[in-house]
Amino acid sequence: MHILSVVLQIILGLGIIMSGLMKFNSKQQIAGFKRYGFSPAFRMFTGFVEVLEAIGLIAGIWNEKLAAYAALALAVTMFFAMLTHLVKVKDPFAKGVPSIIFLVLSVIVVIINWS
Repeated sequence: MHILSVVLQIILGLGIIMSGLMKFNSKQQIAGFKRYGFSPAFRMFTGFVEVLEAIGLIAGIWNEKLAAYAALALAVTMFFAMLTHLVKVKDPFAKGVPSIIFLVLSVIVVIINWS
C-alpha cells in the first residue's frame, strides 16, 4: 500500500470519526443542521454514515478496495456538505473549505487505491 494513502486515510479517518460522533450530541451540530433545514433524523444518519466511512478508511489500511470504497463514499458526503454550505445556505467560502479539503483528500485516496 502506498504510504501517502495510509497517511491520508489516518488523517481522514480520525477527522471524520470526530465529525460523525459530534453529529449525535454537539449543540453546534444540532443548531447547524437546524439552520440548514435538515431534520434531526438526517443529522443522526449523517453522523452514522461518517462513522462508518471513518471505520472503512482505517480498516482500509489493510484492504485497498475497502479504502477506495470508503473514500468514495466520503467524497460523496463531502461534496454534498460543500453544496450545503456554499449553495443551500450561502455560507462564506471559509465555511465550505473543510468539506472541500476532505473531498480532495478523499478523491486522492480513491485514485491511489482503485485498481
